[in-house]
Amino acid sequence: MPTSWLPIPLFVLVLLLLLREETRPVRNLSRVRVWKPLATALVALIAALSLLQPIYLLPYTLLVLAALLASLVGDWLQIEGEPGTRRFVGGMAAFAAAHLLYIVAFTYAQTVRGDALNLPREVALAAVIGLLALVVYVYLRPSLGGLARPVLVYITMLCLMVHRAIAGVEVGAGLLSQSVLVGAGAVLFYISDLMLAINTFAFGGEGRANSAWVLSTYYCAQLFFALSASAF
Repeated sequence: MPTSWLPIPLFVLVLLLLLREETRPVRNLSRVRVWKPLATALVALIAALSLLQPIYLLPYTLLVLAALLASLVGDWLQIEGEPGTRRFVGGMAAFAAAHLLYIVAFTYAQTVRGDALNLPREVALAAVIGLLALVVYVYLRPSLGGLARPVLVYITMLCLMVHRAIAGVEVGAGLLSQSVLVGAGAVLFYISDLMLAINTFAFGGEGRANSAWVLSTYYCAQLFFALSASAF
């Protein structure tokens, strides 16, 4: 078993504790303040442990690790950050920075692999990813108020990250290959963020059952990104 996989059982345990707390009718914030950052920190540790592997791409690993640390900041800020507050907007900015780092990381990995540009595929991907996000944004626009522009910027960064990730998926690659892990992680991140946006702005964050799906897909996405640092 690769060294980077060692923290996974503890990560799963912490994630289950977080899910249990987040889906309670009244969540205990003191516990969430422990479980949520700890879950993200464990994912970052998984990425960092890839540096102990015999072969790894140092710039890629450092970029993924930096993105996970930016996500850790975003997670912490949004534990108590209500929409419209500085903490909430700061969390969005931290996650936007994480997406930018992921974009650079995925593009770098594709360059190292020597991936050829497939323009029709990239245009089709951009159309599908952008159209779905646009539909969600238009649906939420009346509820966004002063957050309309920050949310639009964030969604744009999310779409760019997902596009670069999926565009790099190698046809026929193994399930644990870097490109497949990244592509799967990006799809899960995309689903998680769109569900989170709908839950936050359309339902006022009252859909506790939705929180389980949002967190599960989010942390699986981050786990796949972290594991990709030790995959080829």
